[in-house]
Amino acid sequence: MSNKFDRKKIIPRYKIIAYVMVVVGIIIIGKAMCIATVERDYWLKVASRLKKDSVDIKPVRGNILSCDGQLMAGSLPEFRLYMDFRAGGEEKDSLWQVKLDSICMGLHEIFPEKSAAKFKEDLEKGRKQRSQHWPIWNGRVSYAVYSEVKKLPVFNLSKYKGGYHVDTLGSRQRPFGSLAQRTIGDIYGEKDSARCGLELSFDSILRGKKGKQNRRKVRNKYLGLTTIPPIDGADIVTTIDVGMQDLAERALIDELKDINGNVGVAIVMEVKTGDVKAIVNMAKCVDGEYREIKNSAVSDLLEPGSVFKTASIMVALDDGVVDTTYKVDTGNGIWDMYGAKMRDHNWHRGGYQMLTLPQTLEYSSNIGVSRIIDKFYHDKPEKFVEGIDRLGLRTDLHLPIVGYAAPKIRMPKKNGKGQYVNWSKTALPWMSIGYETQVPPISTLTFYNAIANNGTMMRPRFVKQIVKDGEVIAEFPPEVIKARICKEKTLREIQTILEHVVSQGLGKRAGSTSFKVAGKTGTAQISKGAGGYKSGKVNYLLSFAGYFPADDPRYSCIVCIQKSGLPASGGGMSGLVFHNIAEGIMAQSLKLSVEDARDSLSILMPDVKSGNILAADYVLSHLGISTNKNWSGSYANGNPIWGSAKREASSVMLTRGPHYETKIVPDVIGMGARDAVYILESRGVKVRLSGRGKVTQQSLPAGHIIKKGEVCSLKLEI
Repeated sequence: MSNKFDRKKIIPRYKIIAYVMVVVGIIIIGKAMCIATVERDYWLKVASRLKKDSVDIKPVRGNILSCDGQLMAGSLPEFRLYMDFRAGGEEKDSLWQVKLDSICMGLHEIFPEKSAAKFKEDLEKGRKQRSQHWPIWNGRVSYAVYSEVKKLPVFNLSKYKGGYHVDTLGSRQRPFGSLAQRTIGDIYGEKDSARCGLELSFDSILRGKKGKQNRRKVRNKYLGLTTIPPIDGADIVTTIDVGMQDLAERALIDELKDINGNVGVAIVMEVKTGDVKAIVNMAKCVDGEYREIKNSAVSDLLEPGSVFKTASIMVALDDGVVDTTYKVDTGNGIWDMYGAKMRDHNWHRGGYQMLTLPQTLEYSSNIGVSRIIDKFYHDKPEKFVEGIDRLGLRTDLHLPIVGYAAPKIRMPKKNGKGQYVNWSKTALPWMSIGYETQVPPISTLTFYNAIANNGTMMRPRFVKQIVKDGEVIAEFPPEVIKARICKEKTLREIQTILEHVVSQGLGKRAGSTSFKVAGKTGTAQISKGAGGYKSGKVNYLLSFAGYFPADDPRYSCIVCIQKSGLPASGGGMSGLVFHNIAEGIMAQSLKLSVEDARDSLSILMPDVKSGNILAADYVLSHLGISTNKNWSGSYANGNPIWGSAKREASSVMLTRGPHYETKIVPDVIGMGARDAVYILESRGVKVRLSGRGKVTQQSLPAGHIIKKGEVCSLKLEI
């Protein structure tokens, strides 16, 4: 073997390889030193173009839910649709040629405002350009529309075989539209910056925490490496009941339109817990429509008027200076109070003359209440204000709504000489009837709720829980502010008086023939401008605060309406809204079986209108009626699905209709007035209605491109 190994030939070859390796090593080391010194700045600039460190990953904002879990505000995805014509190769190209006409017809059915021929022209243009990101539709679409497109030929293939892909974008949506808008709140679009309401108060909880991602560019594509995952926001469960909120809003708007009111507020509270079940804030806008502009229910500091008289009488009863048999002379309806004229509402008819203490509230006598309070507290007005304090009317409620206001009821103060420095002789008489005080509606309702709750004052509750991934991470239990606002005897007496206000006093319009109602009316003047009340330029604040059913209170409610000029009646206007809200809520609580309504003459399959078929399916399924639907979706998750309904022998067929973009007039034929108005006005079209029943004619045809300020007249027939 040693003979075959020629040392003289082999060793030089190994030396050559070794020398080459040494040279290459020296070159590598030299180049590395050059890059690290001479070329350092250049390569740092190249690296900055190819790498992005610590890119933020936005978390998903949490949802705001109603008391029964329905979505009131949520971050729902929206999509932009694209086609990659390079994906799939020859197999995809051949399938595309065969199915192109079917694809374009399908897209036209989903987007009826664009013809199948136009779709074909645009798609062929993108195919010729071999585009990898060709837009199928110019605009964002919902998940439901994205899913419908995905059912079409070629589009139903995977992203890499068919080329159909999307860009996913976040969108904050309120499935119930403007319902409780100022309380739920809003955010500034893409900035994800909360503006008001619970969105702002619970922003840190809803927002979650951003994550971090390192991004590197490889072959013209960015690859992301998540270093810190984002933490999605938690959900908050409110106390709002969607049904009650909708009922209260409609009742208030109807009355505001009838009397040409300026501002309207309605709050419904659950007596035992203090849960705010509905809160409505309506203001008249320049176009004559009513919208939620400001949360007046918690922020408006106005003189409450006669609803304050209940507190005044309670202070006198609780201090034992009077009882229910006490009588007061109100004269002919005009009484001189230290040089100022106090008037009852019926002064032009001769007044009430002699009244008992309960009658001063039943007839809302300014003179009666103010004379009682002035007689027993004139020398020590601070004792009266201490009594108001004891009732809880001066309490700061610490509400979780940014911009809420605490009541302002001043306490008399004396200087070193024992003289009052912030008090006049007329201050107490006028304060006793609701003037010279500033109390937001929510505080007034909290006081009346305490009367209904047997003297226990509850803090108004807007949020019950914070939920994350189905688990409750924080609870906000009902909170007692005052265990007892007055003596038991005082409470029973005032409860009886408030029942009489409705049954035989000025609050009759708030009452019901089906259950007992207790409460108090209020009508107060609001000064406009520096001229004050003497200028004649005054608005009126009309109120009714009470609870129902009076013999076993479940809900308390306050309705406040601001309007200009006469007629103005707290009992006749706000009381009527209270009546409609109370009757509606009590009717909703009735649990009747559909089986009880069936007999030999019954029509078992209902005639369902076109419109939001999600809502129709929700109702029909709860009635045990099959819907034979050909789509998916949940009413509890919002996002209405528009379509038509057809009654069959043993079921109701719900069929999804075409999707219309926001700039296109939809087909509302066959819909009820509510759905038709909603879908049109959400697109900026004003609606005029005539008749009742289903829509049979629409002046703007389906597919019409909407122009600013257009009006669509709808004819309804039964």
